[in-house]
Amino acid sequence: MGISPLKFYTALADKSVDFFTGVPDSLLKQFCLCIDDNVSEDRHVIAANEGNAIALAAGYHLGTGKIPLVYMQNSGLGNAVNPLLSLCDRDVYSIPMIIVIGWRGEPGVKDEPQHVKQGKVQLDLIKALDLPYAIISKDEQDISAKITDGIELAVSENRPFVFVIKKGTFSKYGLESSSDEEIMMNREKALDIMLSQFPEDVIIVSTTGKTSREIFEIRERNREPHYKDFLTVGSMGHCSSIALGIAISNPGRKVVCIDGDGALIMHMGSLSTIGKLKPKNFYHILMNNQVHESVGGQATSARFIDILELVKANGYANVFFTDNEEGLISRIGEFMKETGPNFLEVKIKPGSREDLGRPTVKPVDNKKAFTKFVQDK
Repeated sequence: MGISPLKFYTALADKSVDFFTGVPDSLLKQFCLCIDDNVSEDRHVIAANEGNAIALAAGYHLGTGKIPLVYMQNSGLGNAVNPLLSLCDRDVYSIPMIIVIGWRGEPGVKDEPQHVKQGKVQLDLIKALDLPYAIISKDEQDISAKITDGIELAVSENRPFVFVIKKGTFSKYGLESSSDEEIMMNREKALDIMLSQFPEDVIIVSTTGKTSREIFEIRERNREPHYKDFLTVGSMGHCSSIALGIAISNPGRKVVCIDGDGALIMHMGSLSTIGKLKPKNFYHILMNNQVHESVGGQATSARFIDILELVKANGYANVFFTDNEEGLISRIGEFMKETGPNFLEVKIKPGSREDLGRPTVKPVDNKKAFTKFVQDK
């Protein structure tokens, strides 16, 4: 049946844990919904990336003396390593906190290819970071006692303590996060329009999550090949840098990066690199639904950012915007015709098909076909 997210939260609150930050994970979706429903906005902060979350939690501890909680998917642990070792470690500032990590790719549990290696080395990574940890599954008999033990160790030893959460641990919380439905287009329709309008030889790099999944299915539905598309199924926030590397090494080819708002915010510094290098063949499209849709629909900070002004400040040549089908159809041609780097923000509504599948081509096979397409001039 699983652990009640409210019971898990209450056990933390009973030990005076009242500050939560992190990057959403599908395995922790129900727990995050519970936090949203029970914690004020200034005590639940969805961070740009996991390293930011660790630093934010450290600051909260320094300011209050309390034990904060950071949540993340295990793929985000890499972003957290620097502040964990150079800030929180007992050999440096010795800062206690609770870290809750969703165990994607756990050995023996079916998962997507991008999670397999991370899941396999998960516990070894935690041990290498010298972090005490406990594994929690849906069969946990006394979750309150386990949480109490972890918090007491974090306090007594002034160090982070990790709870590794197995798949299926949390039962359904019952509330779903909601988003404004003011925007007309959904992402799949927008992608379908764009893919039909791009030049034949354009190179496409798409972000992790449902964007890449929908591109794959659109190609399947239209009986088109997949070799033009590099589907960045992992490495959240890095697709623009991948696309930039391709663009500067192939100046005669147009490269389109299809990004997401959560991913762009996670590693926003890449905008400055693109603006500095100014690749004339770089075309950056942001699918902005203002939520982390693939992992539960939690809001990003995109609604508080003037993204086009930000992009212009980083040196892009031209910026475009649309929030409807007609505008997208009319702007794609001009967007692709102007000398780059260009940026197009496409406002869309959250949501996707219930039966949305996943790519059936292995990542390594996608890479082989894609590199042949890119390198065969």
